[in-house]
Amino acid sequence: MAIGLDVSGSVDNTEYRLQLDGLAGALQNTEVRAALLATPSAPVALAVYEWSGPEDQHLIVDWTRLQSQSDLNQFTTRLIKTKRTKATISTAIGSSMLFGAALLKRQSECWSHTLDLSGDGQSNYGPRPRDVKSHKMLTQITINALVIGAGDVDAELKQLTDYYKSEVISGPAAFAEQATGFDTFQATMVRKLLRELQGLTVSRLRPTD
Repeated sequence: MAIGLDVSGSVDNTEYRLQLDGLAGALQNTEVRAALLATPSAPVALAVYEWSGPEDQHLIVDWTRLQSQSDLNQFTTRLIKTKRTKATISTAIGSSMLFGAALLKRQSECWSHTLDLSGDGQSNYGPRPRDVKSHKMLTQITINALVIGAGDVDAELKQLTDYYKSEVISGPAAFAEQATGFDTFQATMVRKLLRELQGLTVSRLRPTD
């Protein structure tokens, strides 16, 4: 599973920390932790990067197999200690999708590839997400989204979520979760991760032909 965090110009420094620290908190949530460590013989591999413009994708934590609480502690500590790097203000979702796909390609031994993208706006630079979805690197990947609203503006959040559903997410059972604002990012991330990890568990338990 690769997680891409939106750090474009619309994300201020407080919101940046709410994403990084929120993801760290979500990974240490009791239920999420139990799901992540449920099958040590087939561990979840996780990588996190941040993205903004077409040339601005920065790997925060490289691929890590989460086989123990110690692995998880080290992973979340890296997230908490991460400092923001300079990047352009544009929002290049298509470029982020390609970067995430290339990252997942490095995990060829994994039987399930999921790319999670958080975002608080539509793509405004680089290749269009709808065009990128047909790229050969993304054909075997499930892309889910965590859509971040601007507080209490329900209509805008719905419009942005509809955009992600039609333009960005793809693959079997792909979905988009909604956060009303950056202050609810952690709770939404918990909900999203549990939905994804429970799906992995069901797939593992499903008998093969």
